[in-house]
Amino acid sequence: MTSFDTSPQLNVWRALLALAVVFVMLATTGWTALRTHRESSALQTSLAKWEHGSLHGLRLPDPETDPARLTRFFVSLDHKDRDRLAHRYALAVGNMNGAPVTLRYQANRIALEKARRVEKKRMHDNRLSAAGQQDAGRRMHRYESLLDPGRQILAFDPQGSGRIAEVFGSLDRAQRISVVVPGVDTDLLTFQRTNRRYSAPVGMAKALYAAERAASPATRTAVIAWADYTAPDGLGVDAATGLRATEGAVRLNGLLRALPGRAPVAMVCHSYGSVVCGVAAHGMPRRVSDIAVAASPGMRVTRAAALGTTARLWSMRDATDWVQDVPYLELGGLGHGADPVSSAFGARVLSARDAQGHAGYFQPGTDSLRNLADVGVGAYDAVTCARENDACRAGLPGTVTAERA
Repeated sequence: MTSFDTSPQLNVWRALLALAVVFVMLATTGWTALRTHRESSALQTSLAKWEHGSLHGLRLPDPETDPARLTRFFVSLDHKDRDRLAHRYALAVGNMNGAPVTLRYQANRIALEKARRVEKKRMHDNRLSAAGQQDAGRRMHRYESLLDPGRQILAFDPQGSGRIAEVFGSLDRAQRISVVVPGVDTDLLTFQRTNRRYSAPVGMAKALYAAERAASPATRTAVIAWADYTAPDGLGVDAATGLRATEGAVRLNGLLRALPGRAPVAMVCHSYGSVVCGVAAHGMPRRVSDIAVAASPGMRVTRAAALGTTARLWSMRDATDWVQDVPYLELGGLGHGADPVSSAFGARVLSARDAQGHAGYFQPGTDSLRNLADVGVGAYDAVTCARENDACRAGLPGTVTAERA
């Protein structure tokens, strides 16, 4: 009889080997693509100028102070003074949690126009290689697109591969707010796509915004496409660990604490974005009523209760999504923990029928998008559960009847 070594040490090595194999597989199937980040400096420079600046002889408040204090400061100013600050410290104001959202939109337009002019010059800079000039051209055209009339850019940092966030709808008037948190390989250039547009943050957020209005026409909604964190660059430690998620969670909770009004907030987290949401969950404000994760490789916990949040947790995964082949475990920092769609995890599992693979959850006409929209507007009685029973709706509070067009 052949004996097999089932020691814990051997099992650990087997699991680590499985993780390595899966991440190599993902690299060859389009999950990731290696890029190189440059250290961010323009935003820090603008913030440093703010910290040493003044208005009418008085020092400006600490940009890292409580958002409520910053809100009171900006409210105390007249339009002329707010406009002066937006022009003088465009990147600082455009990314300042606590500044009025309309002022942030204005400041980011100023910063985008400056960045566009810089890249236009770089396109014709003979000191750059042909590839460098081509990269400058791509960035310039991205900035031109972001400057289109009506776009509401809530955050913008042009350094490195870039960070960005955009709002659809009115944050100031919204009765329900949804925040879309995307996954790996998200930056300024991939923030919006012409082909496969619903796989990019702008397409995801636009589709969700339209679906929410269809689900509850009487509800004033706003959706944020939030790519304001440094997402993993693909294959490597960043994608396999929670390093980028930990950094992103700090930025995400900073945004959530500064959102205007008191409207309930639903987090809609895709792929590695669900890792960010998992790490951020315990620090989210109580106004976050729901966290919905799609195509999740894990949330860095073993069960939903360990997230430390009062928000309802929803999960979904299409049967054709390759993420199901990721080992759902965490060993020595590798991996992201238990499977959020497993019965043992404790999430409310929603149908993702017709999502078609890893990037199809926001495709119009799918169960996945309809369910995410219903969660976003609080129409819990309208969601479709993944399993044949209605367990994902059990024990929910009073619901809003959805009126789908």
